[in-house]
Amino acid sequence: MGVRLRRLREERGLTQVALANALDLSTSYLSQLEKNQRPLSVPVLLRINAVFGVDVQLFSEDEEARLIADLRDTLSDTATGETISVAEVRELAANMPAVGRALLSLHRRYREAAERAQAMAVRLGDDWQATAPPPMAYEEVRDFFYARHNHIAELDEAAERLHRAAGLSAGTVNAGLTEHLARRHGVRIALGAGDAAAGDALRRYDSASRVLRLASHLRPGQRAFQMATQLALLEMGAELDRLADDAAFSSGEARVLARIGLANYFAGALILPYGDFLQAAEAQRYDIERLGRQFGVGFETICHRLSTLQRPDARGVPFFFIRVDRAGNISKRQSATDFHFSRVGGTCPLWNVYEAFAQPGRILTQLARMPDGRTYLWVARTVARGNGGYGAPSKTFAVGLGCDVRHAPRLIYAKGLDLNDPDAATPIGVGCKVCERPSCPQRAFPPIGRTLAIDEHSSRFAPYPVA
Repeated sequence: MGVRLRRLREERGLTQVALANALDLSTSYLSQLEKNQRPLSVPVLLRINAVFGVDVQLFSEDEEARLIADLRDTLSDTATGETISVAEVRELAANMPAVGRALLSLHRRYREAAERAQAMAVRLGDDWQATAPPPMAYEEVRDFFYARHNHIAELDEAAERLHRAAGLSAGTVNAGLTEHLARRHGVRIALGAGDAAAGDALRRYDSASRVLRLASHLRPGQRAFQMATQLALLEMGAELDRLADDAAFSSGEARVLARIGLANYFAGALILPYGDFLQAAEAQRYDIERLGRQFGVGFETICHRLSTLQRPDARGVPFFFIRVDRAGNISKRQSATDFHFSRVGGTCPLWNVYEAFAQPGRILTQLARMPDGRTYLWVARTVARGNGGYGAPSKTFAVGLGCDVRHAPRLIYAKGLDLNDPDAATPIGVGCKVCERPSCPQRAFPPIGRTLAIDEHSSRFAPYPVA
């Protein structure tokens, strides 16, 4: 952590003596900290937070592990022409984290440009040559939330204030939101936005008549979420604009998608206010179904909200939230922790989020160990939705919620699991093309940058053996 402390000092334009005086430390002790000769203790971290207002997450080992995982994925790309060892990646993440983040940003832009160029060449012919279009809007918005660890403090705090001002409570959210919309904005709620005449709209707001129409088949929790989203657009428009503008998105489409994503975030924070929800989650040992009954919302909503509880002075368990379909497409991915899945070649088929489709509606648990030795507890279950009527289209996803095993004792889902037995964990990887496991029978692709042991006179159970 010494290099991070030194960087903080240089950014503030301070000498060692000045920083030592500010933190009430001796200059020699501070020098030892910067040279990694002494550990950065909790009291020192608290002083740094108090004096400079710096989030102690800056000095978190989890943050470094997250950067290492991202860099390994990026630097495994064969286009670099180099084989970079794990030791070198760790050195870069530990001693030059800003350089590492810059590399990630550059590689992301390169990859997006290459993918767009390839797609355009397929559409227009291989002789097509032009500047690649900008990144897809939804990818920019996804990366925006990922960079903020899926926690938007400004919206959380505003949602808590509004929750108190509107007199909302777990059992009366719908009535309270209906009353607040009418009293504050003159908006009337009408059911029927999802009827045959209106297509499949779940929510439709008519600004002229100030009528918010909601689909009649929505459950109470879904209805509350749609009302809260519209309330965010009406009441928090300036804040949504500021957050979207600060992100400097490359297109108007990305900016609008970001505003919708931020409005949805506010809606979740309004229905499940930070303090009350965190207290309930800790009391219920993060039992998702019980929390759903207490707050009147669905399984996915609870999982998504649990992945946002990273307020510096009141942190919940840092979760990774993901939603996939049967084909393995990831439609939602939010992280408050350092867990990482590759964007190269799909995810791991041994992960229990895919097993959930074979047992719909049942909660599955899994201890999963990554190639770097870190172990995670995963909870997965399917969720299904329809818009009513025989033969009407529906959709089914699997939702996964995971955390580092060191947080597992706080979860009800650790009951009966041997958290200390390394053999109890299923070995999984970040994705076949970057996974280092040499003998995985489920491997779909050979690992990038590794030479295969090809022998036409022998056959092995595990495909793509590495020399």
